[in-house]
Amino acid sequence: MAKRPAKKNRLAKDYQQIARGVLDAVAPDSTPVVKNPAAVALGRLGGLKGGVARARKLSKSKRSEIAKKAARARWKTPEA
Repeated sequence: MAKRPAKKNRLAKDYQQIARGVLDAVAPDSTPVVKNPAAVALGRLGGLKGGVARARKLSKSKRSEIAKKAARARWKTPEA
């Protein structure tokens, strides 16, 4: 999306197309990032191993404590 349109209807249409993936949300002045596929694969491999290794390292009570904390954060009511 190059420049924000002045008309609200056009802006709404652009946002809708971005959400659907039809229009690219990247500004034209920014250069696209080209990632090295080997580095991406290596990072993903480490990411997949990390959670399993951490779970094995923690005791059952510590894992339970972490899960309870996450559940509290997930279900916390937003402050109005």
